[in-house]
Amino acid sequence: MTTEVLLPPARRARRFLPVLAVAALLAGCGGGATPTTFDLSAPGGFGKVGGSRAIMVVAEPTAVQALDSDRVIVRDSSGALSFVGGAQWADRVPALVQARLIQTFENAGRVGSVSGPGQRISPDVQLNTNIRSFNIDAAAGTAVVEITARIVGDRTGQIQRARLFAARVPAGAVDGPGAAQALDRALSQVLVDIVRWAR
Repeated sequence: MTTEVLLPPARRARRFLPVLAVAALLAGCGGGATPTTFDLSAPGGFGKVGGSRAIMVVAEPTAVQALDSDRVIVRDSSGALSFVGGAQWADRVPALVQARLIQTFENAGRVGSVSGPGQRISPDVQLNTNIRSFNIDAAAGTAVVEITARIVGDRTGQIQRARLFAARVPAGAVDGPGAAQALDRALSQVLVDIVRWAR
């Protein structure tokens, strides 16, 4: 026999808020249909570029809450954000960008060694990034990716260099495939620029 513990009304309401939030999110994903999952790619074949033999750690990018998710985001002319129904990324955007940035460094042979945090290595520098934009601009019909990057000395903690990288790529239809393809192309431009800049 099970015994139900009765909670005060306020605590009962708080207890069900996460369930309601998840239900609301699922309701917005094509009426409960399983959303199509899209991935991002790591550019390759752009030629080996000279660099240092530094050991680099690439931290997971920071981002505002709206971008720290697996949703494909559209910004309208008023600045309001919405999601592309029936579409999602393979992981949270910051985690995906971190993984593809590491892979792009590996593809380019730009530094001596590159990895994420927690790999038990002693890095010379750390690459810290912030995702400022990763969305479809509905008014302009473009995919917008803006990422700030900072090279930080691991031992000194001093910022050695910093720069904003941005790309805008024409987007076709504002649907899952069109938005994902355009954002992937824009991110690829930014990743190559970051890798060529870092040393």
